[in-house]
Amino acid sequence: MDLFETIRKRRSVRNYTGEPIPRAHLEQIVEAARWAPSGYNKQPWEFVVVTRREVIEQLAAAANWMDKAGAIVAVVIDPTTKFWIEDGSAAIVNMLLAATALGYGSCWLEGYTLRMEDELKRLLNIPDSRRLLSLVPLGVPVEWPEQTKKSLDEVLRWETY
Repeated sequence: MDLFETIRKRRSVRNYTGEPIPRAHLEQIVEAARWAPSGYNKQPWEFVVVTRREVIEQLAAAANWMDKAGAIVAVVIDPTTKFWIEDGSAAIVNMLLAATALGYGSCWLEGYTLRMEDELKRLLNIPDSRRLLSLVPLGVPVEWPEQTKKSLDEVLRWETY
């Protein structure tokens, strides 16, 4: 799948079959995240990949639809870097696109993650000095959701607003 096809196909998938994801594919997805742009090249991220079903079920307290994910990636960030939110967000986008290119569904879970950050950090043994920016569930989708986007004419302006 080429880049533009991958971008057009990517959707927030919240319904997974529960099938496991091969370790090599999980490593490819995190490798894509690792290559994201980063302010001053600080690369403030670390990634905790969870594949054990009992831990996935505990993480699903943040969003119960995650219970059938094949894996969940916790995006852990050093908040002392100036652009930690932007850097982590860029890494997540790369991860979402890589998952799509490999045929997996994914979703960027942040609002629920932030509300439960302390509890989720304890569960994953994330140090107090780090922030849990997001959980990213990955899995074989039961189906690819359909969605429409605004047309290019609705969002593109040339030279001025």
